[in-house]
Amino acid sequence: MKAPTMICFLVAVIAAMMVFMGQLPAATAVTCNYMELVPCAGAISSSQPPSGSCCSKVREQRPCFCGYLRNPSLRQFVSPAAAQKIASQCGVSIPQC
Repeated sequence: MKAPTMICFLVAVIAAMMVFMGQLPAATAVTCNYMELVPCAGAISSSQPPSGSCCSKVREQRPCFCGYLRNPSLRQFVSPAAAQKIASQCGVSIPQC
């Protein structure tokens, strides 16, 4: 797999993970950008645990998860198992969308 394709795939999988997570309080403003989850690429593509940077981005992007899940362009790359794994390792709960 070419590097740009792999990064896009990993970001999409991470975005899917974000969809399954809970949302932050409404007072917290966040810009939804699945590319913010690139630090999680290593944890998605291998058995290595997510980095601190990855978990920080997972928490930051929580309000966006349901939107990511509903995005048909991202859904084709979604791996619920990988999303659950990263969320669990980051201590982030999975939302009901």
